[in-house]
Amino acid sequence: MSEGVEPVLEARSITRRFIKDAQRVEVLRGVDLQVRRGEAVVITGASGVGKSTLIHILGALDRPSEGAVLYEGEDVFRMDDRSLAAFRNRRIGFVFQFHYLLSELTALENVMVPALILGLSRARAREKAEAVLESLGLGDRLTHRPGELSGGEQQRVAIARALVLRPPVVLADEPTGNLDERTGDRVSDLLLEMREVFGTTLVVVTHNMRLASKMDRRLELAEGRLRERPISGPDP
Repeated sequence: MSEGVEPVLEARSITRRFIKDAQRVEVLRGVDLQVRRGEAVVITGASGVGKSTLIHILGALDRPSEGAVLYEGEDVFRMDDRSLAAFRNRRIGFVFQFHYLLSELTALENVMVPALILGLSRARAREKAEAVLESLGLGDRLTHRPGELSGGEQQRVAIARALVLRPPVVLADEPTGNLDERTGDRVSDLLLEMREVFGTTLVVVTHNMRLASKMDRRLELAEGRLRERPISGPDP
């Protein structure tokens, strides 16, 4: 990361506690994170350590027990619910392991949804959705519903939906976790290609070390805290 450059995304002392079986469980213990504009950061770690919890907090889908998340210096959890929902729609793109496409809608209609929520006209939403689907090689799949698409195509539609409003930050939680190795490689390459094309800041949670090896910086979540790790090779 360049010195003196303000982070686009920052987590400060994030703690998250849950009550499980009448016991308090502290999943995150004072997590600090800074991500620069245009950076591609990967977060790895064993199953159950809280990676998804962390990325949900970074995306303002969940609130921390303590701590703050700042986008371009603004604490998102100081927003009211309406402002926070608008912020998530306009400023953050989400890609998950399971694509969560609406089965009754076509690929084009699924990608139009964030633009329609924003209040764009159907014509403008369609124009933006068609453009991003074309850029992802899905121009011939616009009218197909999710059930008519392969797993890799469904995930590409999900990526298109995440990118349709050109958000400055895309958060991806196990984006290749439900795909075979070959398709997963294509999807991971696509995410990084779109990062180059759109200048998107990318934060990815994954078990996939092939994907992790392609990122700029790797952090490991263990015992509730993040630690810098080499991009490839065994952990120290």
